[in-house]
Amino acid sequence: QVQLVESGGGLVQPGGSLRLSCAVSGRTSSQLTIGWFRQAPGKEREFVATSFRGRTSYYADSVKGRFTISRDNAKMTWYLQMNSLKPDDTAVYYCAGDSGLILSSIGSHKNYDYWGQGTQVTVSS
Repeated sequence: QVQLVESGGGLVQPGGSLRLSCAVSGRTSSQLTIGWFRQAPGKEREFVATSFRGRTSYYADSVKGRFTISRDNAKMTWYLQMNSLKPDDTAVYYCAGDSGLILSSIGSHKNYDYWGQGTQVTVSS
C-alpha cells in the first residue's frame, strides 16, 4: 500500500502562486509515477501533470509553462509549483500514484491506484 498526503492549497489572487505538496509513504518502488489531477465543480477530473517513474514530467497544455513538478527524494515528497494562476485553475487538486503505469496511460485518473485526500485551490480577486 502507498499513502499520499497533500497540503498547500488555499486562496490566491489571479497571477499569484501556490505550491502543493504530496508526501508519499508505504510500499513505494522505483517505478512510482506521481500524477496531479484536478476537479472543478460539475466537471470531470482532469489531468494536470505527472512525474513518470520519477524521471520525466508531462503537463497538460492548459498549465504548460506555468506549473512545475519537482521532488525531494529525502523527504519522499513531490511538489506542484503553480505560477501565474488563473480563475480557471480553481479546483480541488489531487495527487495520485501508481507503480504499474506505461507512458500512454498517465493521462487518465482511472489508471492510478493511490490517491491523496485532495486540497482546494481557489483563484479569485
